[in-house]
Amino acid sequence: MPVLLLVVCQDRATAKWAAGPFDCGTRGWTAQRTYPLVVGPDNLPVITDARTAGKNLALALLSVLAHARSPECVAILEAVAAALHELQETDPKTAGYFFEFLEINLGNTPAGEKLREIMAVIFFPGRGTVRETAYLEGKADGQAEGKTEGRVEDRALMVLRVLEKRGIPVDEEVRERVASCADLDMLTLWFDRSLTVSVADELFAGE
Repeated sequence: MPVLLLVVCQDRATAKWAAGPFDCGTRGWTAQRTYPLVVGPDNLPVITDARTAGKNLALALLSVLAHARSPECVAILEAVAAALHELQETDPKTAGYFFEFLEINLGNTPAGEKLREIMAVIFFPGRGTVRETAYLEGKADGQAEGKTEGRVEDRALMVLRVLEKRGIPVDEEVRERVASCADLDMLTLWFDRSLTVSVADELFAGE
């Protein structure tokens, strides 16, 4: 099958080096010469419009990676997030795949942190996200044991983070109650409520 090596770079110097060519062989004989297809800040557009991102999500994702260190990165992430939110309604599996692709490649960089901050609101539990689906499948297969503790901690942090981002004051009593909860289903309920409550105490309405 024909092969194409795609290299995504975030700076010009690396992109220039990555263009090659790269020779592979033994002394006196070149068995293969590789010319990668290199994309980076110089030849990938800055996509900050959600409609444009939605029309070509693959290109938009590459735009995020190539411009991850640039000032435009946040605007690109917001456009991609909006496009993924639309896709989530019709094709949650693909939307989840794209999200994980970005999360893995951005890692713990500032762009990766911003991505998770945005997605914590858009890809919330109970709506078919990759993480939620993986948990449910693992639970059905009896493989989720041992991972629950970490997921509980993540869910509690998400509840508190959404309240913070929405400007809802959280006192120490509420923070402690959320952080100490070990019931994943209850935390999921609180997370759903955190998206709409006007005061933090409304998380616990009816309890």
